[in-house]
Amino acid sequence: MFSQIRGALARAILISLLVATPALLMPSTPPDTAQIVIVLSFIAGFMTFIEYYGEYPSIIEFRFAPPFNRIKFFSLALILITLSLILRGQSDPTVWTVLITHFAHGLGEAVDFPYSPVRLVVLMMPADADAALIETVRMAAGVAYTVSLGMILVFLTLVRLLGWPARSGAFNVWINLPLFDPTGGGDVLHRLRRDAGLNVVLGSLLPFLIPAAVSAASSLIDPISIAHPQTLIWTMTAWAFLPASMLIRGIAMSRIADMIEDKRRRAYAADDLGGNGLQRA
Repeated sequence: MFSQIRGALARAILISLLVATPALLMPSTPPDTAQIVIVLSFIAGFMTFIEYYGEYPSIIEFRFAPPFNRIKFFSLALILITLSLILRGQSDPTVWTVLITHFAHGLGEAVDFPYSPVRLVVLMMPADADAALIETVRMAAGVAYTVSLGMILVFLTLVRLLGWPARSGAFNVWINLPLFDPTGGGDVLHRLRRDAGLNVVLGSLLPFLIPAAVSAASSLIDPISIAHPQTLIWTMTAWAFLPASMLIRGIAMSRIADMIEDKRRRAYAADDLGGNGLQRA
């Protein structure tokens, strides 16, 4: 019990710090913004503690199939910390912020090619936007999208080469997919593949669709509003990280469907062998 409380508390503290990271790293945060960040970080930490303190999960998926959530956490932390240091360096430069900014500049230029999601994010900015703001958006989008792609590649490696989640022991669908009801009607295998396909399609298309939607709704949504540092950090993070999370969720559900199908195939083969043995007897 004590180890469970300690683990839940440690995760709650990490999530709270993660939510507060942009506000903590920015050299000047308005008092109103600081108060909102404190409340949000406390809520996020409290919800995380409740979730991990309980014996069975209620929201967080693949809790007992590491390192699924750890990959997501470290990727999100890397995006937030990197973007925060880049924007901090614009007003309070240090050796580290200058190095990170140079690296992000090169990375943004490399992934800003025609029809790429980063190019679409840059194009959604109004024509009269400041050149420095456009460059900052390019760097932030390049870093966030590259880290998200890295997260996907790492998870694919775990699935294809290291056999996730079978290497972690027996996989329980109920406790690892608390939002998925196996008794909701229809074949579980078909529903898993359907949900997996939907997540993969949405995760692949959203980085392209969101900038296009913002550009189409430019009369209602002012893209220049992301000029505020914390708004820019969270906007670019959400734009890149959430679709990538949906994509790896789809990959994970497809993997679980393959495991169920393989188990069924082996069970049917065993039944056929048992039936043939009884006939021969």
